[in-house]
Amino acid sequence: MSCGDPHETDCSEVLDRLDAYLDRELDAKAVDEIRVHLEECAPCLREHDLEHAVKMLVARAGRSPAPERLKARIAEAIERLRVSAE
Repeated sequence: MSCGDPHETDCSEVLDRLDAYLDRELDAKAVDEIRVHLEECAPCLREHDLEHAVKMLVARAGRSPAPERLKARIAEAIERLRVSAE
C-alpha cells in the first residue's frame, strides 16, 4: 500500500512494522520514523488506528481463549480491510 505521496519512510515499510510498533518492540529511531510517517500519512494512520483498536479488543477479551472460528473471522476481516485500503 502507498498513499502516493513521498515520505522519508515508505508506507509499505511502516505497515510491515506496525505490529512491532504497537507492541513497543522497536528501538527509539524506528519509533520516531514511524511516528513521523503516521503524522504525515492519513491512510497509514487509519491502518494504525484499526490495528490498535483490534489489539485493545483482543486484550480485553483475552482473559479467556478465543474460539478458533472467531480468530479466523477476525483475521479474514482484517485482511479484507487491508485489501480494500490498498
